[in-house]
Amino acid sequence: MDIFFLILGFILGLVGLIGAFLPVLPGPFTSWAGLLLLYMTSVVPMDYTLLGITLFIAILIWVLDYFIPAMGTKRFGGSRYGIYGTTIGLIIGLLSPIPFGMLIGAFLGALVGELLYDSQDTNRALRASFGAFIGFLASATLKFSVALIYVVLFLITFWEYKGDFF
Repeated sequence: MDIFFLILGFILGLVGLIGAFLPVLPGPFTSWAGLLLLYMTSVVPMDYTLLGITLFIAILIWVLDYFIPAMGTKRFGGSRYGIYGTTIGLIIGLLSPIPFGMLIGAFLGALVGELLYDSQDTNRALRASFGAFIGFLASATLKFSVALIYVVLFLITFWEYKGDFF
């Protein structure tokens, strides 16, 4: 069972890294769940302090994830249409074969969303879509960094106890 938890925990950590860019997956939470599975093995002693602090950070990032893109959009004069367009463009860009499709899709999605909101003011739409794009990048970078730290914690802890697993 320990090997199963170890493998599943590592997979969750990697999925958490991907989830930092996909709005469907909660990146830091998924990576934290992988870290939790590692500590649930009989090999690694439970560290409630570490798990509590990392859970608090994952919750904080989850809450901030709702505000950061909106703050970027509003700071540059955007609307909810820009935020929705960013998310839709991100998903379409993710599925496209174009390199950096997520980034291009997020920007173009925000632009289309803002143009749907107000097709008369192209300059405002460009400025707002840039704000939505910057907000998305800031949020994704923060989520990816936290998820990466959780994966590194997983690997360091595993490395410390690797002899007891095998």
